[in-house]
Order: sequence, then structure tokens, then C-alpha cells
Amino acid sequence: MKVAIISDIHDNLVNLKKFLHWAKENVVEQIFCTGDVTNNESLEVLGAGFESTIHLVKGNVEIYHEADLKKFKNIKYYGKLARIEVNKKIIGLCHEPFLIEKVLKLGPCDLVFYGHTHKPWETKVNRTKAINPGTLGGVFTKATFAIWDTAKDEVELKILELL
Repeated sequence: MKVAIISDIHDNLVNLKKFLHWAKENVVEQIFCTGDVTNNESLEVLGAGFESTIHLVKGNVEIYHEADLKKFKNIKYYGKLARIEVNKKIIGLCHEPFLIEKVLKLGPCDLVFYGHTHKPWETKVNRTKAINPGTLGGVFTKATFAIWDTAKDEVELKILELL
């Protein structure tokens, strides 16, 4: 299964729509969004533009109305932290890197995905691989996202402008 990891959209609807088109063409089955979708219009495009499950955690600059999340049956909203099972792997989600430790206090994780810094990054926190997909909005750096191939258990960074 292919899972896309996105973060820090910051209302860049052009990039979001380009990503959603790519996700559909490449049979992405789930999306992990580590926050900073930002406004209601971006939430609408994300929720309506992807038919399968979107796992979403709250970023630090969200201005959408949390009540509007109920419109989308495909969006699973967790608040600031998430720990979920996907294909027998435990995945942690948060927005800011300092929250990784809090996610791990919920229990061990195979991977933790986070955002906030807008820089693609991979590190280890204890024995857990923590991965930042960068910024889909292209704020301060090129627009990027990541793809996790669950069968191979590999994560690959994608640069949006090269697609």
C-alpha cells in the first residue's frame, strides 16, 4: 500500500490540487497530514479531493473550524497527537518536533511523522525513525511530500515541481 505524508500546506491550493491529482494517478490509499492545512477552503479541497482515509493532526496555525471536520467521513482527526496502526505498523503523528517525545509516551511506534520546520528530515528518537516530509505549500523551501510504501517499508521524498 502507498501512503502519502503531507504537512504545512498553508493554503497553497495549487500545490494541494497538484498533489491530490498525483495521489490519485499513483493509487495512494491513505494520507497522513501532520498539520498546518490552515483554512476552511484548504480543508474542503483536501477532504473532497481524496476519497480514502486521511489521518489528520492539528498544526500550530490552523484557522479552519474543527466542527467542519465532521463534514468529511474520510478525515480522521486526532487533535495534536496520534498513534495509529496501519498494516501491522504503529505510526505516530504530530506537528511540531518537540511533540515526538509525547507521541512516544503514548506507546512505542515504528515510525513517527511530523512537520512544522518545512524541511524534509529524517532522524532517530530513541529507536524510532522520525520523518518530516517538508512543506507541501512550498513555504521557504521547495514543495515536498513523502510516500511510504508499506510493502517495502520504505519512505521516499517527492519534490512536487518534478512530478
